[in-house]
Amino acid sequence: MKAIEVKGLTKRFGQFTAVDQITFEVEQGEIFGFLGANGAGKTTAMRMLCGLLNPTSGYGKVAGFDIYKNTNDIKRNIGYMSQKFSLYEDLTATENFELFGGIYGLSRKEIKSKTEKVFADLGLQAQRKLLVKSLPLGIKQKVSFAVSTFHSPKIVFLDEPTGGVDPMARRTFWEMIYAAAEHGITSFVTTHYMDEAEYCNRISIMVDGQIRALDTPSNLKREFQSESMEEVFHALARQAKRSGE
Repeated sequence: MKAIEVKGLTKRFGQFTAVDQITFEVEQGEIFGFLGANGAGKTTAMRMLCGLLNPTSGYGKVAGFDIYKNTNDIKRNIGYMSQKFSLYEDLTATENFELFGGIYGLSRKEIKSKTEKVFADLGLQAQRKLLVKSLPLGIKQKVSFAVSTFHSPKIVFLDEPTGGVDPMARRTFWEMIYAAAEHGITSFVTTHYMDEAEYCNRISIMVDGQIRALDTPSNLKREFQSESMEEVFHALARQAKRSGE
């Protein structure tokens, strides 16, 4: 079973077509980069895949569930992390795990054992009782990712998760993504850092609501005769006719 299957997926708002008949598949355990400049349509597409927005037309399955009929099942089988919101700042790291573990339907025993393992794996025992708002951004990011995968989802959606984080912390974060992939968790990542695009197994690049490129980083660089994904991205982004999303 594919982690994500999309065929001709479209979303219109009145006369404006935000997402225009996109088609792609994501394998289970794959790290899939979903790129596009502001206004490309990637946020709208992600909202449809997460069961938060009904498509206008097209076909889609996420974790084996239909994006029209089974949105609640999708929400139970995915994790989500964004730069803007992932944790409750006025709770401790431990309290965030307890809260989200309860939301995900885990038992108290499961929450306790999983929380102990997460803090041990991340080496964050000293921070477990600190309020999230007092944590350094890099540590907060680690906790956010751990919370988003706490219930062992089939897919985790990462919406620009490393914004504002220093290069060392970003590298550590990607090590966590690779570790999750080894456990079969698919990562669907949006990012504005093109060096991070190099870490993905495959990348799609949206322009004006359409997917204009989809392949491995090495194949895309070869196709566009570029030395970096930064060059590939800008070559496609220059074709854009709209801005803002």
